[in-house]
Amino acid sequence: MDEELSGIPDLDEVRQPALEQLTALTKRKAVSDGRHPTSIPFLTINRYSQQTPPIPVVLTPSFCLILQGSKKLLFGEHIILARAGDFLTSLIALPGNAQVNSTGEAVPYIGLRLDFTTREIASVIAEAQLKPQDKTANAGAFIGKTDTELLELFIRLLRLLDKPESEALFLSGLVKRELIYKLLSGEYGHLFFQQVFFDQQAEGVGNAIAWIKDHYTRSFTVEELAKANNMSVSGLHHKFKAVTSMGPLQYQKQLRLQEARRLLLSGSMDVTTAALEVGYESPSQFNREYRRLFGLPPLQDIKAVKKNAAAGLLENSRLLSPAKSFV
Repeated sequence: MDEELSGIPDLDEVRQPALEQLTALTKRKAVSDGRHPTSIPFLTINRYSQQTPPIPVVLTPSFCLILQGSKKLLFGEHIILARAGDFLTSLIALPGNAQVNSTGEAVPYIGLRLDFTTREIASVIAEAQLKPQDKTANAGAFIGKTDTELLELFIRLLRLLDKPESEALFLSGLVKRELIYKLLSGEYGHLFFQQVFFDQQAEGVGNAIAWIKDHYTRSFTVEELAKANNMSVSGLHHKFKAVTSMGPLQYQKQLRLQEARRLLLSGSMDVTTAALEVGYESPSQFNREYRRLFGLPPLQDIKAVKKNAAAGLLENSRLLSPAKSFV
């Protein structure tokens, strides 16, 4: 059987027992398909026994540990495949497509999602006096390999779910800080340091990304965006694409369409109103671009999503909130 769909792969003997123990703990907390929030606010368990089609999503800053099955992300020209024993991290709001793979009830897809913020990462960096590794990095999302120490931290986190809520809330925060420290000081530390740099309101591509996230309804030219950030047009394009795998205007378009889809799913407005709300001046252009991204015209797509309950399948995605930053 293909390793991608076979559940827990043939890991090294050191990691295998820890991964199996963590998987067993998780299965006791999530016995049915769906998204399972826990008493620890930043921890969610996800379980799916069916393979999903590629679903357009906007990734938000989070850490996803794959325990069984696999997860595929497509953003821009890049494809990321995370298998059991891998972790998948998104550092910024990143539009793309996601697909969960499972072999069925016997070996469902199981993932643990841990949400984090730039402030939490920056706090650990400052308190532990960590220094950036001497490595360059430009990646809005990436995968990494777990080790036994990382798996054991998640085992501790899962065991706290059996404790009184007040105890679980307090101790889970300490475990989370230890986990962030582990990630920052480990092999992938230079990638996690990016989270802080992306979020800083300094000149450069991080500021350009933040501006588009906060002003996605406003029209702009790449020339204007580059000038506002003291960059050349070619420099902005190159750095923006290195981080997001797409250009600034494509990034804005996907954020607009995802938000329009959220508005339509909420039932709060019709297609034309949703198009205008997210910044489109031409309903016909909106319909064309919506169909190009989601595969169906707006009303047909919303009907299909509601029928299949597909909007909440993927634990590393979250529908956008209107007129707010994407966190």
